[in-house]
Amino acid sequence: MTHAVQPVTSSRLPTPAGPYSPGTIAGNLLFVSGQGGRDPSTNQLAGDVESQTEQALKNVAAILEAGGSSLAHVLRCGVFLVDIAEFPRMNEVYARVFGAHRPARTTVEVSALPGDGMRVEIDAIAVVPGR
Repeated sequence: MTHAVQPVTSSRLPTPAGPYSPGTIAGNLLFVSGQGGRDPSTNQLAGDVESQTEQALKNVAAILEAGGSSLAHVLRCGVFLVDIAEFPRMNEVYARVFGAHRPARTTVEVSALPGDGMRVEIDAIAVVPGR
């Protein structure tokens, strides 16, 4: 069975840093591209890893909502940190935002992220209910 891939679109979504969609839907799955801590309404990058994690997850949530899903339907996240020593600080925000819902997750340290000052990037895979 083949599924057409549909891009997730909305004027409220973060502008991609490259030639890709912020999210794509295939079947009942929504794939959210990596999101950094830049506020799409101001284009300002949050400062510390906590603020960037919070904003990155807000960006992920906006894409999920535009695609008919939510953070409650996330199956898996990938978290990319430029300094693994910031893991506990990122994790505190991540745990608060997701609450009792605990999607599968991979967290890795990377040498750099696309944007001066970026500390964290988060991607996600979620179910789109009703599809």
